[in-house]
Amino acid sequence: MDTAKKDSEKKEEQSHSVEAHLIYGRMDDPRWDYSHHLLPPISASATYRLDSAQRGAQGFTEFAHTTDEVDVKSRVPIYIYDRLGEPNKDMLEENLAYAEGGDVAVTFASGMAAISGVLGILTGSGSEVLAHKVLYGCTYSLMTNWYPRLKIAVRFVDFSNAEEVAAAITKHTRVLYMESPVNPTMRLVDLKAIADLVARVNAARDPKDRLYTVVDSTFATPFCQRPIALGIDFVVHSLTKGIGGFGTDIGGVVIGPRWSHDHLLLFRKDFGGVLSAKSAWPVLVVGLPSLAVRMRQMQATAQRVAEYLETRAEIERVLYPGLVSFPQAELAHRQMRDFDGNFAPGAMIYFVMKGTGPEDALERAERFINTLAREAYCVTLAVSLGNIRTLIEHPGSMTHSAIPAEAQVAKGLDPGGVRLAIGLEKPEDIINDLEHVLHHAR
Repeated sequence: MDTAKKDSEKKEEQSHSVEAHLIYGRMDDPRWDYSHHLLPPISASATYRLDSAQRGAQGFTEFAHTTDEVDVKSRVPIYIYDRLGEPNKDMLEENLAYAEGGDVAVTFASGMAAISGVLGILTGSGSEVLAHKVLYGCTYSLMTNWYPRLKIAVRFVDFSNAEEVAAAITKHTRVLYMESPVNPTMRLVDLKAIADLVARVNAARDPKDRLYTVVDSTFATPFCQRPIALGIDFVVHSLTKGIGGFGTDIGGVVIGPRWSHDHLLLFRKDFGGVLSAKSAWPVLVVGLPSLAVRMRQMQATAQRVAEYLETRAEIERVLYPGLVSFPQAELAHRQMRDFDGNFAPGAMIYFVMKGTGPEDALERAERFINTLAREAYCVTLAVSLGNIRTLIEHPGSMTHSAIPAEAQVAKGLDPGGVRLAIGLEKPEDIINDLEHVLHHAR
């Protein structure tokens, strides 16, 4: 890229907001000449025509070589086959890396494919993953059902206790893996404290044995939190959730340092978890550009709904980072900030139904969401989150059912716990539905 163009792009980044960049991206994109399109057209070809065998050879030479290994790069990418790359994914990845503050981003077919991808390039037989004690059910299943077959050890500790994490690290540990906020309990991990701990460990290690940190930041989205700025190495998201925003397409992304780009591309090529162009396009032109405005309204509504739920006698406790009563309020205010530096507690709420014991709390929670499923208009019983519709679910029997019931309790998952993902409805409409069901589900 010539100096004048670099200076122009630097000036553009300095003079316009992050939100403007999420809408417009790069106005001069070498991947596609769409200067007469208001929006980039959707790519609809699985394979690409090559002018010559030499051009094909050059394309394969350049694939997954973003370092100095390849002396001559084409002015524009040489597209060969969708699994290797195509314009919609490439443009989306550039915008996602910008939003999260990372060097590079690589998209995958789902959030779980993204998690598998980043852990796949960081671990190998004989290595170890240290993970937070509570994780999304499918991530837990990946680590407990499949990694033992690959001779990759996984141990679970409480990442809210840095001393416990430090004591658990061994010479075989290669990855510290966590979610923040944690799904579904909304527990926060002090990401800077973990990053600082890893930096101290790595200072005494051979570079080839260094530790890496990976954070699933799906609950927060880049609008509410950017872990890389706090020292974290890799961030993963399910694009299906808040970033996609409309519940129409499944996808995932890994954002991280520049050196990881080629490794992630090779992993995606060989394992095949590729995001389709038709799924990348709506995230590129609809989801990411509308992220900020959606999140502002959703978290304002979440605040109102959380405050209402705290008033109900049927509910034992409500966990939402925006509440004064939130146990980690100071950390939430320090860590969860939007692009302008404002407090951004997100749109996820976790609350626990009151009961005389675990079995009674479970029965009350199930009765509550079952009644909602039958009678509510603005609250839908469904998994997922970050949707324009408010969704509710019972983690113990749904999203986290891969974790055995006794292990759920040991890890702090309450049998009466309910996860509420706020959408774009007016708070009064959501509260009216909750009020009606709480009154009739006693």
